Amino acid sequence: MMAGMDAALAAHVKTGLTTLCHAWAIVRTDGKVFSFTDHDAVLSFEGHRFRADSGLSARAVAQSTGLSVDNTEAVGALSHAAIREDEIEQGRFDGAEVFCWRVNWADVAQRKLLFRGTIGEIRRAGGAFRAEMRALAEALNRPVGRIYQKPCTAVLGDARCQFDLTRAGYGETVAVDEQEEGRVFRWLELPGYDDGWFTRGRLDVLEGPAQGLWGLIKQDSVVDGLREITLWEPLRGALTEGHLVRLTAGCDKRMETCRLKFNNLLNFQGFPDLPNEDWMMAVPKSSGLNGGGSLR
Repeated sequence: MMAGMDAALAAHVKTGLTTLCHAWAIVRTDGKVFSFTDHDAVLSFEGHRFRADSGLSARAVAQSTGLSVDNTEAVGALSHAAIREDEIEQGRFDGAEVFCWRVNWADVAQRKLLFRGTIGEIRRAGGAFRAEMRALAEALNRPVGRIYQKPCTAVLGDARCQFDLTRAGYGETVAVDEQEEGRVFRWLELPGYDDGWFTRGRLDVLEGPAQGLWGLIKQDSVVDGLREITLWEPLRGALTEGHLVRLTAGCDKRMETCRLKFNNLLNFQGFPDLPNEDWMMAVPKSSGLNGGGSLR
């Protein structure tokens, strides 16, 4: 318990009569910050004001040496003023950064950072939530490196793809005309875009209660004279007519699409000339072609 503590906090702990509590700060990917403490009064340090009325509590933080992953859980009540159920449902807390301190509430300058990580799985039941906290070492469990496959492994517009998605013709900002359950969107027309242009692209919400949410486009087609775009999963925020959304062109990861649709073949991240499984299992023969095509 003494390891890593400053002298003042260590001396306070040695007295045996302590005034210690925990303080938590959650920093979401959209920049919003939520700060809580299990003390019965508000605390302020590190630029945060830690609320005492949140109902948030935490299990013990497991800490170890080496590269093993140290995880914990936080449990709290859902309240409109703090952590709201609809925002959890929308995924706004997914991947949020978490800090946990042990602090002397009588002198907040005496504190120790116990945990730093991100929010993993969140479960909700009975007006409360239970959030898994993943330590920084969790990132070491992720596979890294390139995958050798025919389709492109880059994400359209990322650092490897380098395609500029702001170029004219590859995105459109429009107001919602008609939508069903945040999954099917219809417009009278989207001139200048071929059928299927936005398939495998994405739809981003630019305003309203669902601002910041986005979905992947499953299908883009013309149905009964209307341009219809269907998402793989519904958006989980309120979205009504008139709210602005942005549609971004889709990529099916094929070399032909990269060359013809995006004129970006120099940055193609796949291996289109890899032989298929039939060719790799083929054996020499005296007649017929043996050039990599199907054996059937």
